[in-house]
Amino acid sequence: MSHSRPQKVLISAEEIQSRVQELATQIASDFTGAPAVVVGILNGAAPFMMDLLRLLPASVASTLVYDFVDATSYRGSESTGEVQLSHPLGVNIAEQEVLVVDGIVDTGATLQTVLAVLKVKRPTSIRTCVLLDKVSRRKFDVPVDYRGFEIEDLFVVGYGMDFDGQFRGLRHVAVHSLST
Repeated sequence: MSHSRPQKVLISAEEIQSRVQELATQIASDFTGAPAVVVGILNGAAPFMMDLLRLLPASVASTLVYDFVDATSYRGSESTGEVQLSHPLGVNIAEQEVLVVDGIVDTGATLQTVLAVLKVKRPTSIRTCVLLDKVSRRKFDVPVDYRGFEIEDLFVVGYGMDFDGQFRGLRHVAVHSLST
């Protein structure tokens, strides 16, 4: 089997780190002192969320609890149209402020499903933070409170995003060549 490779860097590691720092500063000003839960959507959000948490001031980071949910709707480069949750939230979010972190929002199906599951658990509020936002592909009206970058309708990999499990470890975001 021949594996295609990312074609070109879309967002450099330096641009990502600079934007993550800006987002951390913005989030810190909004979550001052109140206990909060940060929920990452596996696997794509993991690098972004961990960098975001590391860049928060200690006064904010020390009040946060974090966990992950595993939600996916992709097989290869295409959305299946069905969101599958395979790792439920392991912390109590009732009467807590919640920040949901995802690597990319495309159609909005995954984020909509995760938000619906979390709302039933009665949090005080839910905000969302995504690294990449493909607004042109949106099929579901989902809130994006903190956005790293708006991108065109391109299939991207790196910094947590993958193609069949590959390329997650890139420190930048690249356009993926789907041809072999």
